[in-house]
Amino acid sequence: MLLGLVSLFADMTYEGARSISGPFLAVLGASGAVVGLVSGFGEFAGYALRLVAGWITDRTRRYWTLTITGYAINLLAVPALALAGRWEAAAALLMMERMGKALRNPPRDAMLSFATHNVGAGWAFGLHEALDQTGAILGPLIVAAILHWKGGYRESFAVLLVPAMIALAVLLLAKRTYPRPQDLEPRFTPLQTAGQGRAYWALLAGAALCAAGFADFPLIAFHAEKTRLLGEVWIPVLYALAMGVDAIAALVLGRAFDRIGVRVAAVTPLFAGAAAPLAFLGDTGGVWAGTVLWGVAMGAQESVLRAAVSRLSAAEKRGTAYGVFHAVFGTAWFLGSALLGWLYDSSLMAVAALAVVLEAVSFLVLVRAKEAA
Repeated sequence: MLLGLVSLFADMTYEGARSISGPFLAVLGASGAVVGLVSGFGEFAGYALRLVAGWITDRTRRYWTLTITGYAINLLAVPALALAGRWEAAAALLMMERMGKALRNPPRDAMLSFATHNVGAGWAFGLHEALDQTGAILGPLIVAAILHWKGGYRESFAVLLVPAMIALAVLLLAKRTYPRPQDLEPRFTPLQTAGQGRAYWALLAGAALCAAGFADFPLIAFHAEKTRLLGEVWIPVLYALAMGVDAIAALVLGRAFDRIGVRVAAVTPLFAGAAAPLAFLGDTGGVWAGTVLWGVAMGAQESVLRAAVSRLSAAEKRGTAYGVFHAVFGTAWFLGSALLGWLYDSSLMAVAALAVVLEAVSFLVLVRAKEAA
């Protein structure tokens, strides 16, 4: 619950910023390809760093040191965007924010996994995601209110310093309350010592394909504003809707995971594949509907896939398992986002078609992961 509250205020900060990062880059002179590249490379660099962070976590067991450092970088980069005068500077800060998130995610997820023994991994990660997405709803709504009251993008970034500082304060309280989170998982939990099994690697492959076909929200927002389907005030509201759907989906699918198992992971690409054609080929209603499905897919990624990693990995290798998972996932997201952004400048139909094909293959691979589990 404490880490959930940290995520609530943290998401209020960086998801508020993320809801306007695409249009902000456009205002500074970036093209569609640049937006796709920046968002994709930020995810890639961030997720790749998780591989190192996960390995360091298992080697040092310094869960709190890595988590606090990562959150500080992650959160303080956001208000600094208010000072960016060129898209290159803004892009650097956006990537720094992603890298901070990368550093803190493997140790944080490992700590969360230790606390799931009595309540179920699916429900625990789903609850964390619900709190996380509550902040992701509030952040964009705060930004929308600032824009509505004639503020600008820079004023919006500056105001987000407040939830950033609250998140860091709660994080320090959590450290003081639970200095040894690894003790929350019983010592008698069976451990695997021969490495991750086939089901883990099948899950990893399916998740990577899903990420590659999953259009990032900045590109959807860029499309909505460029085509005048939505005004700038409505784009943060659109993102808030997606985060609300994400929170509900995480709870529902997390509970389903505890009852049914890894097979629930296969629903993720179904929603992701349906989102792209609606968002990029539809009218205003299509953008809203596609964003709702996008939110369901995000909820599944953040609850079911994270819970599945917990179930399919040994406790003493949990940091590495999450690090490898996030690194591969992020690499695929980068390559997919960059390609989708490049295709966007030439053919919306190609964007939708590529997303659908990748998500269809992902579904087939994740079904295999269920059979191997």
